[in-house]
Amino acid sequence: MTPTVSQDALDFFKKLEQNNNRDWFNDHKTEFKAIESDIKKVYQAVLENLKKHDDIDGLKMFRIYRDVRFSKNKAPYKTHFGGSFHRTKPKLRGGYYLHIQPNNESFIATGFWEPVPADLLRIRKEFEMDDQEIRSIISDNMFKAIWGDFVGDEVKSAPKGFNKDHKAIDLIKKKQYIFTKKYTDKQVLSPDFLKDIDLSFKAIRPYFDYMSDVLTTDLNGESII
Repeated sequence: MTPTVSQDALDFFKKLEQNNNRDWFNDHKTEFKAIESDIKKVYQAVLENLKKHDDIDGLKMFRIYRDVRFSKNKAPYKTHFGGSFHRTKPKLRGGYYLHIQPNNESFIATGFWEPVPADLLRIRKEFEMDDQEIRSIISDNMFKAIWGDFVGDEVKSAPKGFNKDHKAIDLIKKKQYIFTKKYTDKQVLSPDFLKDIDLSFKAIRPYFDYMSDVLTTDLNGESII
């Protein structure tokens, strides 16, 4: 039987939003642990689905405890579940993320959150040299219907060493190459939620295959791994 997200999970976080303190959480920790156990089964099911069509080296679920040392927001607990699924390096690049949060704030994300400087430069250099293939992938009607457009941070004008008037500057100036897809609470609670996630993750593969090829070769197309 396919695991599902329960209304209890969303309701717990709604209550935690109003009572984000250690006393309240400790009083309800048993409830949280039971919900967390069920949600882990959801993430594990997503992982098993991914493994059927991609090479995944692991799942990382993030803890509920916030690191408040350098944050103005001192609330000690997150009000969502989050987990990432990593493709097997060095040959395969990119990652998947699932975020479960009430009030229609749930989403999935794919792509490259914080490329290391060498990878970011390699991506930018590829787009500077030829942007036709990436544009063909991300403008595909089916792809766009599922994932929309790139989201993420970018520089204001042009990165150092690049021409701000280059025809691919809209791609070159990005610092992250991410796609996201949002879900309502109703969709999250649906028995088809995990099926939709998997179909969406499958649809990202042309992008991942292209970017993996870029990041494992030099500008001459020679393998670097």
